[in-house]
Amino acid sequence: MIIDGKACAARLNVATRAAVTTLTGLHRIQPALAVVLVGEDPASQVYVRNKVRQAGEAGIRSVEHRLPPDTSSDVLLALVRTLNDDPVVHGILVQLPLPAHIDEAQVIATIAAEKDVDGFHALNAGGLLNGAPHALVPCTPQGCVMLAKQQLGESLAGLHAVVVGRSNIVGKPLAVLLLQENCTVTIAHSRTRDIEAICRQADILFVAVGRAELVNENWIKPGATVIDVGINRTGSEQQGFRLVGDVDFKSATSRAGAITPVPGGVGPMTIACLLRNTVLAACHQNGIDRQLVPETVVR
Repeated sequence: MIIDGKACAARLNVATRAAVTTLTGLHRIQPALAVVLVGEDPASQVYVRNKVRQAGEAGIRSVEHRLPPDTSSDVLLALVRTLNDDPVVHGILVQLPLPAHIDEAQVIATIAAEKDVDGFHALNAGGLLNGAPHALVPCTPQGCVMLAKQQLGESLAGLHAVVVGRSNIVGKPLAVLLLQENCTVTIAHSRTRDIEAICRQADILFVAVGRAELVNENWIKPGATVIDVGINRTGSEQQGFRLVGDVDFKSATSRAGAITPVPGGVGPMTIACLLRNTVLAACHQNGIDRQLVPETVVR
């Protein structure tokens, strides 16, 4: 079975739009997302355009700040601090990667934790680990768990989840979220011995390493659910480029019970969870019960 991330994201966006309607109608609050893009990276421009468009479709007001590639760290940090202090801005997203002369960690640390809709700030990372109710969770791990539940049901308790990759953006927060779902969690990475055998134990296999088609059918337990987080461009200008995941989709389908495609799997859920985080942030900043915002995707 192919797990349709686009359809799942569309359902979450409908629920988010309903929450926005309630906020604007009952509380006179329109969630607002500030998006900051430094430079002219083509991929980043596409990502920002998609985020802004989908925010508008969900009823979220977006404010774009496009800065030239030679923008100094001081100018960028000053803008972030201004957005921190703006009461009508509820979420701040600084599109990564930033130009090499800017310290990404410093920028992330400067964003107010309650407006950090990417969920990268140290206070949100620590809040996730400690189960803090108002911590904003990184978007891609959120989407991964939702997609797993879309296939396997609301309870993932007792399932063995293997996460391949240990990044701060995906692997580590995803492992924590899965522990909160009462999974048995194994994190595998480049130094893991006999990694294929570890992966073959997984009831749910999450792959987030950034290596094109690394995982094939020999890594997959028969009937397992596979969530492919990777997105890699392969090919050449002469032969044409194509997007592939970290999983060899064609071979994996012979073993997996369900799998996400690339594109059309995790990617749409990442943006949908970003919009959800923006509404959660607006609720928290205005003392409104976060139960207004759906916790899961309606099946």
